[in-house]
Amino acid sequence: MQSPDYTRLYVNTTTNTLNKPVLFRGLYQGLTSVVIATLPSSGAFFTTYEGAKSIFHDLNKRIAPSGRRQDGILPTPVIHSAASGLAELVSCAILTPAEVIKQNAQMVSAGAAKSSGPSATRQTLQRFKNNPFALWRGYTALAGRNLPFTALQFPLFERLKTTLQEWRAEQYSSANNGKTRKKEDLGIWENGAVTAVAAGTAGSVAAVITTPVDVIKTRIMLAAAENGGSESTKKPAAASTNDQGHNSDSTPAKKLKEGKVLDALGEHRRTNQQKHQKGSWEIGKEIVREKGWTGLFRGGALRAVWTMLGSGLYLGVYEGGRQYLENRRECRGNGDD
Repeated sequence: MQSPDYTRLYVNTTTNTLNKPVLFRGLYQGLTSVVIATLPSSGAFFTTYEGAKSIFHDLNKRIAPSGRRQDGILPTPVIHSAASGLAELVSCAILTPAEVIKQNAQMVSAGAAKSSGPSATRQTLQRFKNNPFALWRGYTALAGRNLPFTALQFPLFERLKTTLQEWRAEQYSSANNGKTRKKEDLGIWENGAVTAVAAGTAGSVAAVITTPVDVIKTRIMLAAAENGGSESTKKPAAASTNDQGHNSDSTPAKKLKEGKVLDALGEHRRTNQQKHQKGSWEIGKEIVREKGWTGLFRGGALRAVWTMLGSGLYLGVYEGGRQYLENRRECRGNGDD
C-alpha cells in the first residue's frame, strides 16, 4: 500500500476496486530472506539491549550524587531508550539487506513469480547481482524508522510490563489472604502473557506514530532495486557491424547521430540515478505533493494491528524463554536435576 506502484499492481482499473486475491497471494513473498536475517539480527539486538541496559544503569548510579544513588541521575525511560537505540543500530546493519529484498520481492507479481520459474526472492536477488552494495542503501532509512520506534516502544513496554506485573502480584495477594508474591515470582506462562500484552500495546502505539518514516523507508528501499539495475546496465556499443562486415557508422553523419543518442542515454541514466538517490526529506515532500498528508500514514492501521500481534508474540516468547533458561540455570547451580 505504501509503494508508488500499488495502484498499477493491485487495483482493478476497470472497476477501481482492490484485487484482493492478487494482493493477499503476495503477502509472504520475501519471507525467506527475513527469516534468515532475523535470527542473527534478533540475537544481536537483545544481546546489545540487555548488556547496554545493565551498563547504563550502573553508570547512572555511579555518576549520581550520594543522596540519589538508588535511582540514579537519569530517569529509567531514558536509559531504556538509549539502550534500545544502540541495539537497533547494530540490528539494522544485519537486517537491512533482507528488508530491501523483502520489499522488492513483494512488488513482484505473485502470478508472474509462479509462471516464470524462479521465486520472487530469487528474481529480486538477480536485480542486485551486479551491484550487491545497493542492498545496504536502505540502512539509514531503516534505522531512521526503527530508532524512534524502539525509543518509543521500549520505555513504554518496560513501564507497562512492570505495572501489569505489580497488578498481578496485588491480585494474588488479595486472593490469598494477604500472602505476598513478588512480580519476579510470576510463572513462565503468566509472565509471557503479561509481557505480550505490554509489548503489543506499546508496539501498536509506536507503530502509528512512526508510520510516516515507514512510508519513506519503503520508497527508498523500492528505489534501491531500480538503482541497482540501472548501474548494471551496459553501455551500448559505439559502433555496429552489418551483415557484410562493414562498419555501419563509418560516415560522419552517422557518428554524429550515434553521439547524440549516447548523450541522450547518458542524460536519461543520470536523471534516473538522481531520481533514485533522493533524500528522505525530498521523498517525504513528494509523497505529500502526490497523496496529501494522509499519504504519509498509508497502511498505518494495518501496521498497528500487525505490530501488536508481532511484538506480543516476539517479546512474549522472548521473556518466557529467558525466564525458563534462568530457572534451569538456578536449578543446576543448586544441584537439582
